[in-house]
Amino acid sequence: MTLDLDAYFARIGWSGEPRPTVEVLRSLHRAHALGIPFENLDAVLGSAPSLDLADLEAKLVRGGRGGYCYEHNTVLATALRQLGFTVTFLAARVVLGAAPGDIRPRSHILLRVDVPGVPTPYIADVGFGDVGALLEPIELVPGAELHDAPRRHRLVTVAHDGPLEMWELLAEQGGSWEPQYTFTLEPFESPDFEMINWYVATSPRSPFQQAVYVRRTLPDASHLALAGLDLVERAEDGTVKERLLSGRDEVVRVLRDDFDIRVPEGAELPA
Repeated sequence: MTLDLDAYFARIGWSGEPRPTVEVLRSLHRAHALGIPFENLDAVLGSAPSLDLADLEAKLVRGGRGGYCYEHNTVLATALRQLGFTVTFLAARVVLGAAPGDIRPRSHILLRVDVPGVPTPYIADVGFGDVGALLEPIELVPGAELHDAPRRHRLVTVAHDGPLEMWELLAEQGGSWEPQYTFTLEPFESPDFEMINWYVATSPRSPFQQAVYVRRTLPDASHLALAGLDLVERAEDGTVKERLLSGRDEVVRVLRDDFDIRVPEGAELPA
C-alpha cells in the first residue's frame, strides 16, 4: 500500500513541489512536526497502536489524531520514499531525563535519509515530541549544528564500547547543550519496531501505560505538553506557564481545543 500523499500534504499544510531535494526534506519535516501532535492515547486506553500503513493513514492523516514515534516516523518515511528519497530506520536510546549510569533500551525510532545526488545523509525525526525535538533534519556529520528556529541542535559522536560509531543528538536548553538520545547507524526493519511498539504500549512498566502524554509544537514555535493532568506551555522566548487540569472532562476539552486531537468516542481516559 502507498500513502495518499495529497491527503497527507493537506493534513500537514504543505504545498511544495514534491521532489527529492534537501529543501523539500526540510520543509516537509517541519510541516509534519508542526502539523500532527504527539500522543499516546491508544496505549493509555489499553491497546498497542497499529503500525499498518492503512491504519496510520486513517488515524494520523484522516482521523484527527496524533501518535507516538513509531507512527509518526513510519508515515514520514513512507512519504519520503514515495517522493524518491532513500530512508533507513534507526533505533535510539533516549538519554533525556536518565539518571547517571542508567542504560535504557533502544526504544525510539528515527530516520536516516539519503537525498539523491547529495553526498551527506540527514537524520530526520518527527516523532520525539519533546521541546528538544528536531523541527528540521540535521546533517549526519560529526559536530553538525542546526538552527531550526527557534531551536538549536548539535550532532556529535561519543565514546562507547561497541564496534559501531555512537552518535548523540543534543538540543540547546537555557544556554547549555542537553543530550536527547544516542544511536548507531545499524539499520532496523519494521518488524523490529512492531515488537518494541508492543512492549512500550502494553508493558505495565512503560510510562505510556500510566498516563496521558501529549505534545504539540505550534506554528509560533511555542510548545504544549500534557502529562497526566499537568499542562505546561513553553513560549518561544522560554517563558513557562504551568497549570493542573481539573479532571477527565477538562483533559478532553484541552486535547480538542489546544492540541487539535479528536478523542475516540466513549474513551475513558485516566482522571
